[in-house]
Amino acid sequence: MEICYTSSMKMRTKKVAIGVLLLVAVIVTCALLFREQITSLLMQPTESSVPAGNQGVATSDVQTVAKNISTPWAMAKLPAGDILVTERSGQLQRIGQNGQTFTIEGVRETSEGGLLGLAIHPKFDDNGWIYLYSTTDQNNQLTNRIERYTLTDDQLQDRTVILDAIPASSNHDGGALAFGPDEKLYATAGDANLQQQAQDTASLAGKLLRMNDDGSAPADNPFGNLVWSYGHRNSQGITWDSKGQLWSTEHGPSGADTGRDELNLIVKGGNYGWPTVTGNETREGMIAPVSQSGDSDTWAPGGVAYHDGTLYFSGLRGQSLYTATIADDNTVQLKRHLTGEYGRLRAVMASDNQLYLSTSNNDGRGSPTSDDDRILRFNINAFGRR
Repeated sequence: MEICYTSSMKMRTKKVAIGVLLLVAVIVTCALLFREQITSLLMQPTESSVPAGNQGVATSDVQTVAKNISTPWAMAKLPAGDILVTERSGQLQRIGQNGQTFTIEGVRETSEGGLLGLAIHPKFDDNGWIYLYSTTDQNNQLTNRIERYTLTDDQLQDRTVILDAIPASSNHDGGALAFGPDEKLYATAGDANLQQQAQDTASLAGKLLRMNDDGSAPADNPFGNLVWSYGHRNSQGITWDSKGQLWSTEHGPSGADTGRDELNLIVKGGNYGWPTVTGNETREGMIAPVSQSGDSDTWAPGGVAYHDGTLYFSGLRGQSLYTATIADDNTVQLKRHLTGEYGRLRAVMASDNQLYLSTSNNDGRGSPTSDDDRILRFNINAFGRR
């Protein structure tokens, strides 16, 4: 009887194991067959607590500057008026009278990595320098880097790597680049899924970096290296207000724990808490966001720009343009605009009373139209003053 019982148990165990394997195979097959539909469902906007502002914009207040762009990530305007746009796949587009496409060598596009940030040197008219932030593959290992190029006579040349070995991953690569009022170059580095390194000021992961235009560390940086602030998860937008204050947008947790995206006011040497605290959680020595999306709303913020007392930042999953009007005490009043009208929004640029937005519907998480991705230009007054 013992032998029969043992044999019966083995048979049942074998059947259960086979059943589990078949179930896993079915789940994996369905995930592969319907991955686009599943991804689209997971990327749908969550219910937002941000009050609605202008949801429709008059036709006269919006123009399509460019269309059929390949996942645009950042924009910057040249002194003569042409617009440079990075495409995540590795192209730099010049939009305007001298429209061209420059292929940036060595770019490795991933789920969130590729050719990302873009900055133009404050003295571009003298030196012709532009800066690019990109993901690359070195010895079968992803890494992020910042390069400087000279753009003259419609030629992109003199490639110089000014910072290499920024931690990289298929996700959480940061990537924003901008020159500040101090003419220093600032860059956001994501945590590259190395969460604990965000709290280590000797690591570049999960940081906001500040450097001279040759990539060296300024003498007044707080930790004797390139780190300006730390405890960041994945910041993809930085800008300065009229007081010279630095603001950033930052992604909160993702997956089942999504939400708590942040708008931060950055101070020298500040610790912004990731991964120890998120959202409105507080701990001594850590700085809470000026505003955050809460547990039930996900902005997935992209770029941010400042104009006349208001911050304008985009929402990828939020599929909205968010405005944050800054009060004297640096609190903000939030409103959302264009929700769902153009899909996922990424790059933001303010110039000459115009607001430029890029869609990001071809990034594998959106629902592109035949014209996507697009660069759109709005009369900034269409979003009102509050």
